[in-house]
Amino acid sequence: MMLKALVVFALTYCLMIALPRFRPLTACAGALAFLLLKLIPPDRALASIQWNVLLMIGGTMGVVSLFSATGMPARMADRITRLVPDVRWAILALSLLASLVSALVDNVATVLMIAPVAIAVAEKQRINPVPMLIAIAVSSNLQGAATLVGDTTSILMGSEAGMDFLDFFWFRGRLGIFWVVQAGCLAAMGMLLLLFRRERSPVNASRLTPVTDYFPTVLLCAMVILLIAVSFLPEKPENANGWICLDLFVLGLLRELLRGNRAGAARAIREVDWSTLLLLLSLLVVIGGLTYTGVIDALSRTFLALAGGSLFSCYTLIVWFSVLASAFVDNIPYVATMLPVMTAAAAAMGVTPYILYYGLLIGATLGGNLTPIGASANITALGLLEKRGYRVRSGDYLRIGVPFTLAAVATGYGMVWLLWR
Repeated sequence: MMLKALVVFALTYCLMIALPRFRPLTACAGALAFLLLKLIPPDRALASIQWNVLLMIGGTMGVVSLFSATGMPARMADRITRLVPDVRWAILALSLLASLVSALVDNVATVLMIAPVAIAVAEKQRINPVPMLIAIAVSSNLQGAATLVGDTTSILMGSEAGMDFLDFFWFRGRLGIFWVVQAGCLAAMGMLLLLFRRERSPVNASRLTPVTDYFPTVLLCAMVILLIAVSFLPEKPENANGWICLDLFVLGLLRELLRGNRAGAARAIREVDWSTLLLLLSLLVVIGGLTYTGVIDALSRTFLALAGGSLFSCYTLIVWFSVLASAFVDNIPYVATMLPVMTAAAAAMGVTPYILYYGLLIGATLGGNLTPIGASANITALGLLEKRGYRVRSGDYLRIGVPFTLAAVATGYGMVWLLWR
């Protein structure tokens, strides 16, 4: 039974890598195979679906879609570029803005919001926008691990660890992963400043982008405030975080309909990444099947054997293996698969699993920056450049992506160990 489950899982994963356009359907087929082959009972399959995670992701995507359409992020970028003295600092400021925005907004949406501003700055200065957009893309992947709603991987980890929004800042009497990410951000921004040290031409102030509607900004702020507030409830209702995010999205849609903006409401619904939700739902069933058949326990024992049973070796292995894996593999299925493995490995060593969760999240979130195809934000940025006729060579990307990633990961790796060993 365990062997059969492992074969189905391996085949599903290989097909997801080989056929990236059909990943959701492949994952769905894998989940159906687990059910049809009786590798997981229907009741266990249903119980393995984390509805709070799916509701949070869907609701957050919807609110972010409404927020992005208002022009507010571009307005923020315009304000920042007016304050900097030269191109070097403009690149750094836009990259830092991208990283901060992505702590609350999807990474791809962040790139789509800030990239047009960066291209306009580059074209006005008559410089190549390729390095600037690469810097923005890798920066947008940086802060996904900082907050509960920063990325799908963060939501997955928060669910596995039973963490709320504030737990990312302060958890069990110690600094949370938010501060680890900020330390990595400082190191990465220092690296960008070094890489762009020769870009010293002055920046011409651009016209401020008009903001068409402030209500979606209020919704996004309300989402953060309510997620914080509900974390203080002694007996929080089941799926409370998910319902908060979804209800705010529905409120935004109703307002658009009442204003007669049916096109805006329809666009927001379309821009929810339904394929990712299907992918995640299916993967949760697959991982439930792996747990039910004992594969997760077997994988954790193998992981411990490779690490020699040492917590430091296990932590080091998960961080750097995750960096390498996420450079080529989508980090959502990878993190979804490895989280229960880390839980089982920590239980076998008799330690709390949080240091392994953090190591997994840091490596998987930032590892995608190693290659142009390692993260959706990178692919999006390069696609925008190619549509405008700019040629992007692999060397152009690696010159920025590799040192940026190593600076951020090495800083986070050391800080997590010092705080959570």
